[in-house]
Amino acid sequence: MTTTQSAPSGTRTTAIDPSAGAARRMRRPALVAGTGLLAMAVLAPAANFGVIQRLVTPGDASRTAGHILASAGLFRLGIAALAAVVILDIVVAWALLKFFEPVHKGLATLAAWLRISYAAIFAVAVSQLTGVLPLLSNARRLTALSISHRQAEALLKIHDFQDIWKVSLIVFGLYLLLLGYLACRSGYVPRLLGVLLVIAGGGYLTDSIAGLLSPGYTASVSSFTFIGEALFMLWLLLKGRKITLTA
Repeated sequence: MTTTQSAPSGTRTTAIDPSAGAARRMRRPALVAGTGLLAMAVLAPAANFGVIQRLVTPGDASRTAGHILASAGLFRLGIAALAAVVILDIVVAWALLKFFEPVHKGLATLAAWLRISYAAIFAVAVSQLTGVLPLLSNARRLTALSISHRQAEALLKIHDFQDIWKVSLIVFGLYLLLLGYLACRSGYVPRLLGVLLVIAGGGYLTDSIAGLLSPGYTASVSSFTFIGEALFMLWLLLKGRKITLTA
């Protein structure tokens, strides 16, 4: 909202209502964060479960290699989707930094850096996948033993991708704990959402740490606790963009 006032010289100037400016600032980061989270919610599962894991036969390097070579274009598309997720993570980190700066700038900045750190580790994980097709595609002129070795190495790279991703989720879990705390303190995000984000972070930490300490760990707590992330994404798109803060 704008108001006009008469200046001493007789000219007219326009003053911006601080709350109106704040409202515009909150709308943009909320929409960017919500849209980015929605895109990642589609891309990450589609690439991981719909492509990578579908083409991999655990413990069978030869069959895995055959599946990947038969669907090389799909495999490349899966890698591209995961790379897009890395970029979106950085965009969302920036947007949520702006969204939670009014709560505590220092903690919001720390949360953003945690998410960027997670994205960097995840990028290292995705880089393992980029070496799979070159290993398999160049194996046709080699001996049977060399081909077998390359297939085993390709499967190992896929395992490395999954292991590094699991490690990165420790950082992501810490990020969600801090984000949930900021949400609880904000006064403009429902406290229940903040609590659910903290629970979601705890789920990732439980799965990742338990998986590292016990290779046989098969439970997936985060499969149930992720609901906080989903609800927060929807809230950003439907309600968060309407937040108006007064100066």
